[in-house]
Amino acid sequence: MSWRIGSVPYLNARPLIYGIEDQVTLAVPSRLADLMFRGQFDAALIPVAEILAHDQYEIVDNIAIASRGPVRSVFLAHREPVEKLKRVAVDPASRTSVWLLRVLLKARYGIAPEFYPRPSGAELTEHEAMMLIGDEAIGYATRGGKQPVWDLGEAWWELTGLPFVFAAWAVQRGVATGMSLLREAKANGLAHLEEIVQDSTEATPEFRREYLTRNVCFDLGEAEKEGLRRFQQHLVEQGLIEKAHDLRYVG
Repeated sequence: MSWRIGSVPYLNARPLIYGIEDQVTLAVPSRLADLMFRGQFDAALIPVAEILAHDQYEIVDNIAIASRGPVRSVFLAHREPVEKLKRVAVDPASRTSVWLLRVLLKARYGIAPEFYPRPSGAELTEHEAMMLIGDEAIGYATRGGKQPVWDLGEAWWELTGLPFVFAAWAVQRGVATGMSLLREAKANGLAHLEEIVQDSTEATPEFRREYLTRNVCFDLGEAEKEGLRRFQQHLVEQGLIEKAHDLRYVG
């Protein structure tokens, strides 16, 4: 029986589904997380918020979408100084990024501004600040947005000295037999990064090449795991999740 696999439709996921694209269903992070929670997928490249909120998954070892500094595709664009923000328009498609922003604002500035859903096509002139993720963030950054941006990957690195893991392969318990497929896809994707750069359309080839080779890290090693544990602690302290659970790595 074939595995049911889900992934996000962003540039940073393409190296991890290289060669298996025809076996993968694409969905925005929030939708992907909901489908995985309902058991519609055996494995999915889901936001880590889903993994930390629900103790029902195993995590495929050594594969992730992470950053060790600026990530360039998850940031807060702001017209007002960050420390003075009262309201922030956020992308409801990514709970992980929303939670990370909450953690960083509280830890760095001691503030908890109101978050509200960012309307589709919203312009920064209409908001104090707005969070952008994924390919939309890449588009904003490469169009030369004039307002300052607060890169959340860089902010987390400055706060903790640890990588931030945005997404990882989660598998339903008891169905971890297809992990070799995911490991092979990652190996093939990293071996064909230049092909992915040339075949993609976001931003420019130069941006895509730097983004996939310098900004995004595809490993899930000890430093990334410690970053996950630290994020989990912050979520518990801020009441975003009820309690911490052990993270189970397989493969």
